[in-house]
Amino acid sequence: MKVLLLNGSPHEKGCTYTALSEIAKELAKENIESEIMQVGSKPVKGCIACYACIKLNNGHCVFNDDLVNPVIDKIKEADAIVVGSPVYYAGISGQVKSLLDRVFFAGRDIFANKLAATVVSCRRGGASASFDQLNHYFMMKNMTVVSSQYWNQVHGSNAEDVVKDYEGMQTMRTLAKNMSWLLKCIEAGKQNGVKLPEYETVIQTNFMR
Repeated sequence: MKVLLLNGSPHEKGCTYTALSEIAKELAKENIESEIMQVGSKPVKGCIACYACIKLNNGHCVFNDDLVNPVIDKIKEADAIVVGSPVYYAGISGQVKSLLDRVFFAGRDIFANKLAATVVSCRRGGASASFDQLNHYFMMKNMTVVSSQYWNQVHGSNAEDVVKDYEGMQTMRTLAKNMSWLLKCIEAGKQNGVKLPEYETVIQTNFMR
């Protein structure tokens, strides 16, 4: 079992990383493998709605010169993902949005039945709006969203501040415990013949006809 943690902050060892590291440490206690992947410090193009990924139908974006396809490949190998982002003007960072727009569109069916969770970091406000924005990606892809004792957010201007956010750090540990438990439940179900859901062919209905 493996959890992929995406660090969407431009600061490799900053506030978002500190929160994700707390999750990784707790996962290790439960013998769950994890990897923190830095994705917030390199430019990522936005989706241009060319639909080439649909025509190719290979689970990758047609543009292969940034992090999008490597992230898709990492998600394929993982049983769960955690996406972390700093809060910019009550929303997620531009790199994270550009990345996820393309990853979730081009990746197609790789997300179904995986676990997912969101982590946001901010100095003061905008965390709940950013938290909600990230969760929207998971809820369109048949993923199971893992909760904690509070919304998954930490506060501070730097990593040292985040460590002092005792409630926020505890929320990260609780999130890791819940994710570990669910991963083990899913594995136990598979070993006892519990099958994954069989989905209908997707029906898309436009509002205008």
